[in-house]
Amino acid sequence: MQPAKKLSYKETGVDYDAMDPLKRMAQIAGKKTAKNLTGSSFVELKSSRGESAYVVEQKDSYLAFVMEGLGTKSLVADEMKKITGKTYYDSIAQDTVAMIINDLITVGARPINILAYWAAGSARWFEDKKRMGDLVNGWKKACDVAGVVWGGGETPTLSGIIEPETIDLGGSSFGIIKPKKRLALGEKLQAGDKIILFESSGIHANGLSLARKIAKNLPKGYATKMPDGKMYGEDLLTPTIIYSKLIQDLFLNNVDIHYMAHITGHGWRKIMRYTKPFTYRIHTIPPVPEVLKFLCEKGLLDEKEAYGNLNMGAGYAVFIPKKDIEKVMEIARKNKIKAYNAGVVEKGKKQVIIEPKNIVYEASTLKVRV
Repeated sequence: MQPAKKLSYKETGVDYDAMDPLKRMAQIAGKKTAKNLTGSSFVELKSSRGESAYVVEQKDSYLAFVMEGLGTKSLVADEMKKITGKTYYDSIAQDTVAMIINDLITVGARPINILAYWAAGSARWFEDKKRMGDLVNGWKKACDVAGVVWGGGETPTLSGIIEPETIDLGGSSFGIIKPKKRLALGEKLQAGDKIILFESSGIHANGLSLARKIAKNLPKGYATKMPDGKMYGEDLLTPTIIYSKLIQDLFLNNVDIHYMAHITGHGWRKIMRYTKPFTYRIHTIPPVPEVLKFLCEKGLLDEKEAYGNLNMGAGYAVFIPKKDIEKVMEIARKNKIKAYNAGVVEKGKKQVIIEPKNIVYEASTLKVRV
């Protein structure tokens, strides 16, 4: 059966209008701590506050730092294990590493290391040796894909905070921006720049609260068959693409990247994350993965809500001068990631216009920065 009415993100417990003020409040408080760098060899880049990664300057390079978490995708893996017997935590590990690294590289950083934060609701979680082994091996493999060293981490048990038999996965990473011209905080962004969108592999790790709510309304739940023959839960667990090596290849081939955005929470509204007013006009959109089509259909999600919260087939965006389009497309092909010459940056008020869908997002719908 279908839900009786349209679902919205807010109804799943994810309310950006409630959460984003905290982000802005934290940025304001954080700015007041910058004075603590006095006497060190570091200076913060104020414009990096509110970006996906925080940046400090030191002599001939910049250092970038990020912390990120997986969210509720692990709960889908837990439910699917009951159906298939597989743990899926090798895939879940890649999702977590991807969420961390894909944020870090948006500022132009080459990722260096990653630290893991795995908080379980009970020590019993670690008694499943197969699940634990899949998590460790998957995390190591994802680090190799991202090109980072795994330097350690923390594994607390938080009884009373996290549900028993569940785990909260996250971590932190730092990277280096060298030479300094690779810094991509938006200062180089200008009218006429082209918007290149790189494909997503599916839902990635955003929108899972909505996806889980929809599963509860399906007669067969996560076992519901999809058009591709897989189960709904299996398609939800398709690993997130790690874009790190692709972005590093672009830099190595002297692509002049003016800005980047990791399209996760807030969906395609993330395209206008930079603070200054520009109009981002999208004229070409990538195909929507079947699992996201299914989610929108069963959740009765209208397209404006969908594109404003989900990746809808585009996991990452780069903003480049027109002269570099063909170079970017060729490098993406070599990395086996589909790229789309999707739009253009224009002078005008801050907004995203998705022409094929007749959707407009005004600046007021993305309030994550001060």
